[in-house]
Amino acid sequence: MIQDALKLTTYFGERDRAGGRFLADALLDLYGREELLTSVLLRGTEGFGAKHRLQSQRLLSLSEDLPLVSVAVDARPRIESALAAVESLHGQGGLVTLERARMVTAPLAEAPLEGEVKLTVYCGRGEAFAEVVDVLRRNGVSGATVLLGVDGTAHGERRRARFLGRNLEVPLMIVSVGAGDAIGAALPELGGLLARPLATLERILVLKRDGARLGDPAQIPHGALQKLMVYTSEAATVGGRSLYAELVRRLRAAGARGATALRGIWGYHGGHEPHGDRLLTLRRHVPVVTVIVDEPAAIRRWFAIVDELTRETGLVTGEMVPTG
Repeated sequence: MIQDALKLTTYFGERDRAGGRFLADALLDLYGREELLTSVLLRGTEGFGAKHRLQSQRLLSLSEDLPLVSVAVDARPRIESALAAVESLHGQGGLVTLERARMVTAPLAEAPLEGEVKLTVYCGRGEAFAEVVDVLRRNGVSGATVLLGVDGTAHGERRRARFLGRNLEVPLMIVSVGAGDAIGAALPELGGLLARPLATLERILVLKRDGARLGDPAQIPHGALQKLMVYTSEAATVGGRSLYAELVRRLRAAGARGATALRGIWGYHGGHEPHGDRLLTLRRHVPVVTVIVDEPAAIRRWFAIVDELTRETGLVTGEMVPTG
């Protein structure tokens, strides 16, 4: 079943506060009280915002102030009813975006989808996320990344990670991009793998794949803001530095509005095999997604930096953000 929905995304810092509490706790408490259909809180590995303060796991002095991203999805009236409270909690800090999406719930059936599409699957840590990635790859989807949540709601119920416990019901996101016909064909198989399937579909433009230019940011529909998403691996380097870290550094130096790198636990892009952390390896080989949100004219400037750093590897997509 496919219906119209809204996706509410917020970008902020781990130590940001609202009314004497951590903003992350206040936001997820709000999503729980509102019983939003799904939400997930993601902890980034590196990034910066409007104040241009670098937040990174690589710097011990800043390791307790990592970038955070929260995503909440539900029908339009329910998201709109929560929006004012979310904006009030954020105050003048962070970034709040609201995007249109099509929400897919059980039963999942093959759907005729045109153009390039982003499919985001929301499920729990204990579900078959590796098998979901395999289905997407087998159906010719260009890439998929599993992002582990630390808090959220699932079908209106709060699911928060605990220090002790397996946390199998805590939400995670599987973000995949590819041709609409490939994603549409994969949907029925995904429904068979997940206990209570829930996903969103959004229109995107693939700009680069493994170094090949396939589009231009000028082709992204104009909105209040635009978004670039750069899918790479932590093993990809530039000048001895991780590609994603160099990208964040250069964007910050150039004056970008903000960027957030999210480290995945499993995934692939292009023709590469699915990969993630494995035992007895000295180098991490996990997927990383870097998100850049800015005004259209600025996005064209930042794409030049992205283009330079992804000469040989990576998957780059662009999309419109109608409101910001």
